[in-house]
Order: sequence, then C-alpha cells, then structure tokens
Amino acid sequence: MMNDRQTELLHKLLIHKDEVFRVQSLADELECSEKTLRNDLKLLEQFLQTESAAYLVRKPGIGISLVAPEEEKAKLFNRLYQTEKKTDQDRKLELAYRMLVEEKAFSLNELAADYYTTIPMIKNDLDVIRQWLESYHLQIISKQRLGSKITGEELNKRNALAHLSELVASRADSNQSVIQLFPGYEVDIVRQLVRQLEQLFSFHFAEGEKESLVIHALVMIKRTRQNSLISIKDDEKASVHQTQEYEMAEWFFHRLGEVLRIKFPIEEQVYFTWHLISCKSPEWSASSSDPFVSEVIDQLTFQMQIMTMKNFRDDRVLMDGLQIHLASTIHRVRYGLTIRNPMLSQIKKMYPYMFSMVVMGLEEVKRKYELAIPEDEAAYLVLHFQAAVERLEKRRNRMKHVLIVCELGIGMSHLLQAKLEQTYKGLDIVGCVAERNVDSTLKQSHVDFIISTKPLQVTDPPHIVISPLLEAEDKKQLDRFLQSMDESGNKEFNMRSLIDYIHEDFCILKAPFVHRFKVIEGLADVLSEKGRVKPTFGHRTLIRERSSATAIGGGIAIPHAPSEEVHQTTIAISTLDEPLEWGDEKVTVVFMLAIAPNDQKRTRPLMQAISKISEHPELVEKIRRADNFSEMKQVLLK
Repeated sequence: MMNDRQTELLHKLLIHKDEVFRVQSLADELECSEKTLRNDLKLLEQFLQTESAAYLVRKPGIGISLVAPEEEKAKLFNRLYQTEKKTDQDRKLELAYRMLVEEKAFSLNELAADYYTTIPMIKNDLDVIRQWLESYHLQIISKQRLGSKITGEELNKRNALAHLSELVASRADSNQSVIQLFPGYEVDIVRQLVRQLEQLFSFHFAEGEKESLVIHALVMIKRTRQNSLISIKDDEKASVHQTQEYEMAEWFFHRLGEVLRIKFPIEEQVYFTWHLISCKSPEWSASSSDPFVSEVIDQLTFQMQIMTMKNFRDDRVLMDGLQIHLASTIHRVRYGLTIRNPMLSQIKKMYPYMFSMVVMGLEEVKRKYELAIPEDEAAYLVLHFQAAVERLEKRRNRMKHVLIVCELGIGMSHLLQAKLEQTYKGLDIVGCVAERNVDSTLKQSHVDFIISTKPLQVTDPPHIVISPLLEAEDKKQLDRFLQSMDESGNKEFNMRSLIDYIHEDFCILKAPFVHRFKVIEGLADVLSEKGRVKPTFGHRTLIRERSSATAIGGGIAIPHAPSEEVHQTTIAISTLDEPLEWGDEKVTVVFMLAIAPNDQKRTRPLMQAISKISEHPELVEKIRRADNFSEMKQVLLK
C-alpha cells in the first residue's frame, strides 16, 4: 500500500508520461529528502513490477521517467482515484489540460476509467469544457468509435492552456491549481529566471503579469518538447527583432534551454517577446504613439459622439486614457494574446447603455480596420467613457440650466431673472420666453428645468410654477424643487417613459423559444412586419449579440441594433416559459430596443429604466408571469 507522498509521486509521473524528472527536483516538490525520494522510487518500482506493465526508466546524469502504454496508464489512474478521488473542479481542469496537450482522441469509457467516475459525469465535463473553449476559437470534435479531441490553431490552444484557471475561477487557488499540472522543477526554474529577468533588465512586472508569464513559459516548454510549434510570419518576426523585449526573450530562452537541455525555435522567442511587450507600463505606451492607434481612437470617439450625442473629443483625460489603453489592447488583439476581465459581468450590469454603445462603436472599428476587439477588452473601454460622462455631468450639475416662461411682459421677466440670479448662484438662465416659444427654445438649448409663472403642458423637462415676484413662499417651494432634483440625481428615466414605447402588437408572452437567437429573430420579425424597423434590423441585432451577449443581470436581456435600422422607436417584449441561456446568464424577460435616429437621446434613460427593473427580482418575476399585455403593463406602472 502506497502512502500519500508515493501516490502523489506516481500521479506526477503519470500526467507527465515520457518526460524526464530530476530526482532532486521531485524531492523538493514533494518536500522530502533525496534519500527518501529514492526509497519511494524503489517502492514504486516494486509496485509497478507486480501491478502494472508500466515501468521506470533511469537515465544516469539526466533523471527518471515513467513509460506506460495507454491501457496501463488508464489502470494506474483508476488505482489512484480509488485512494484519492479528486474534486469535480480538479477533474475538469486536468481533463482540459490533457486534451489540449495530447493529439490523440479520448473515448468516454477511457476517461471515465481514468478518473474513476461515470460516463454521464465525463459528458457533463466535456460540455463545460466545450463551452469554455468557444471563446478561444477551439472545438471538441467527437467521432463514433474514435473518441473526442480538441481541434484548432496552436496559438489558440496555448491561450486556452494559459487560462485554464477560468475553469475553476471560483477557487482562490485557481492559478496554483494550473501551476501544479506542470513539473515542479520546471516551475521553480521559470520563476527564478523571470525574477532574474526583472533584475537584469530593470523591467518590473505586476504580480498578475509575472504569474501569467510563468504559465506561458511552462506551456511553451511543454509544447516545444511535443514539437507542437506555432507559426509566425517573417514580417512579424522582423517587427520585434530590434526591441529590448526581444533581447530579454533571447536571454531568457538561452538560459532556459541550457538548464532544461531544450533548443527553442525562433518562433518561441518572438511569441514570448509579444507577451513581454504587452507587460509594458502605460507610461511607455503613452510616450510611444502609434498612428494606427490614433486612427482607431478617432473612429471610435467619432462613433460614440454620434450615438451618445456627447462631445468626448474635448475630454483630454479620456483621449489620453484611450491612447494608453488602446495601444496595449491593439497589441494583444494583433497577436492573439487573450486577457480576461474579472469585472465584465458587473460592468455590463452597472453600465448597460455605455457598454452597448462601446460595442456598437467597436463594430465600426472592426468593419473599417478589420480589428475585432473582444468584450473583455471593450468592458475596460466602457470605464473610460463612463468616467468621461460623469465628468461632463459633474460640470453640468454645477450649473442648472433654467428657462423662464413669463407672459407678463419683458420688464417682469427681467425682474424675475434678476431675483433668481441674486438668490440662487447655481442657476444659468438660458432665456426668458413666452409660452408659445417654449418648444423651439427646448430644441435649441439644453434645459434642466423650467420656472414658469403659469402652468404648462410640458412634461419634459420638469417645471415649477411660482409668482413673478418670488416671495418667501415661492422661495421655499423652489428650494424643495431644487432639492428633489438633486436627490434624484437629475433622474433621466421613469417607468412611464418606458410604457410610452410598448404596445400589445409587439409583445410575445410566455414564448417557448429554445435559443436566444430565435427570440431575437421572432421579435425582429414582428417589428419588421409592422414597418417599425428595416428588414435588416434582425440581422444587425444578431451581429451585435454575437459580439457580446446583451444580458444585464436579474434575468433581463436588451438586444438592440444601430438606430439607422429603425423607422419608429419601439420596445418589443418577450417573456419566456423557461429561463434561457443568454451568454453566461439565464434570462426570462427580453426587452428588444428599436430606437430611431431622432430619439437617440432616449436610449440611455430607457436602458436605465430597464436596468432598474433588473435590480428587483420580484418585479421581473411578475412581468414573466403576466398572462396578457394589460397585466404586464400594470406591473410596470406600479
């Protein structure tokens, strides 16, 4: 009977079959003396002689390795899992690792036997892994009597290997779980060389970057040993040869090759150089402007200004921030270096409007420059634009833009204006007009609220009626009005504004859709048939959805397309019989937004209103359960 240390020794040799281990490195990894490790190897050798056709090969001066035919390896895995059953997460992680690094196909029976579990459990693991691999453009191909294997480009496989921790992201030690899949002595060597690299070249890595480099280097060692090499174009090689990072990569692989007795091809050095460049500090990026980056920023901010009607280009902080951030983003996208944004789902929920605007803006960037920026990167850009909006609104909030409406002549109007300016320092009087001129003034000027000497038929913006003499009671009333506006944060939405764009003809309640794309097609068809949108609206909405799922949390999704696809602003709604997968979330209520060009200013408040609904699960459930349009409308109005 083997003890825990000996079991762990066999496990390490099994998952790195045919690789050579140094005895001292194994001893260090298992936290025992070299003498103890040699005794463990003798016991393991005796165990293999009696229980298996596998055997140890000793290479003097080099190390030791395990040789095991596939069927014997399966039996040994079986024995291991009888004594030490792994968690579901450990099993998924190790299964994904094996399938990514081995070219062979695995049968369900073989995997179930290897991991001492059931075939349905392995099928479930493969489904989880299959879905995760999609973001790396990899597939699991299953063939009868042959088994399942992962197919795709080598660069994508490496990206997936480097991000295996995503499969166990709920665990605090997820990165450590991945590190443990590699030989301990290689981990130690790589970490030591990365530290030396920092010192020698005065190049500081953030802790997350350092760990990422270690994992990428370990993957490169593994794939080089397996002769699974990446392909890099000559011009891409030439573009990095004169950089400091290439010099660093040369030094790193020369030392690594000497220690491990591996000759790394030039492509591996270039690939590692790309990773080093992506670790450059923002200060370097800002000081090394790239004309292409500036073009992309111009295109993106141009689109954002059109869609949001906000003058982003005048915000120097935003433009400088985009110059720094997009330089790194474009580098990663160009060379297939994937990152994950841990705040993605929170950003989508907190800023659904800005997230949607950025994604649609990036679609134009993709169309013009063939540069596909993924949603994880887009979410970081959302924070830049959202901060710019809040800076803009903070400046606006310092001064309330007020329109005075007075029918009592110019003299009385000017007296009221003078009294207001003397008493309230935060008011910017944009004009004094008669009631008949209110509509034209609102079209020409930004007005936060109206102060009138008589009741008006205007609902937006809000207005207050006071005496033109601004007596004490009027001041109290105006104080309360201003306070209520401040408390609501100049609230840009209310549920009634949402109701204005909802109609029974555009609602599909308790629908039996089986996929989110079918929901989008169904609602888009209804809108198109009634002439509310162009026939291409559905197609553009699907393109937007494929870029990034429009679920905003709370069981709600907000699919939409650019405004040029819309004739008349309408919100189509579908409630679903059963929760439907919508990206990484489950959705029960779908609001399809069709916003016409002349109503673009409504996009943000409408999205905010829907976002507010998503914060109340009981309200979402009442909408889902509504049997007819009238019932659903009443729920929204409460």
